[in-house]
Amino acid sequence: MDIEFIRENIPFYVEAAFLTARIALTGILFSAGIGFVCCIIRELRISVLKQITAAYIELSRNTPLLVQLFFLYFGLPRIGIVLSSETCAIIGLAFLGGSYMAEAFRSGLEAVPKSQTESAMSLGMKRMQVFFRIILPQAVATSVPVFCANVIFLIKETSVFSAVALADLVFVAKDLIGISYRTDEALLMLVASYLVLLLPVSVLCSLIERRVRYAEFGNTGIVSGN
Repeated sequence: MDIEFIRENIPFYVEAAFLTARIALTGILFSAGIGFVCCIIRELRISVLKQITAAYIELSRNTPLLVQLFFLYFGLPRIGIVLSSETCAIIGLAFLGGSYMAEAFRSGLEAVPKSQTESAMSLGMKRMQVFFRIILPQAVATSVPVFCANVIFLIKETSVFSAVALADLVFVAKDLIGISYRTDEALLMLVASYLVLLLPVSVLCSLIERRVRYAEFGNTGIVSGN
């Protein structure tokens, strides 16, 4: 193991890690927004938009991210639309993640008892009020574990971005291997870089899940006590 080689090339991995983290964060934020909108459309049963949303979810979930990136980076220029590597990566991650986030929010909505909707409407609340004030807050809390799992999944999916010439972590590792033939050292730094990115996110997600679970048990205790 060449320690000097590792020390000399750490800056390249740090720069690539910041790029990967920025794209991942941007893509995840967009995917959460897309998933939330899709979930609302399906819940409110807006006929035409609901069908479009269902088609999007099926297309997104059943095609690999790599294929989507190839379409954006190599396919669109044939019709005059040229996007940068970073833009393709963000769009691809958001397109893929939006469907997973939509399913996460949908599972949260289905976990809320229908009796709560009936009770709220019997008190004179309108359907939109019931959805945004009663159902949605509980659904978001319930979907937190799946949402966190999707976040980690999407960060790991950034490993295919090098296929569209984006200088991410995998691109740097492959470049160093091709130049120096130091495969062990390059891959070791690649693994360490992803651990540095993912471990804090995993720990944060675990803390959030515990807080949400504690809140659910507390609310359950209050309800049962009453």
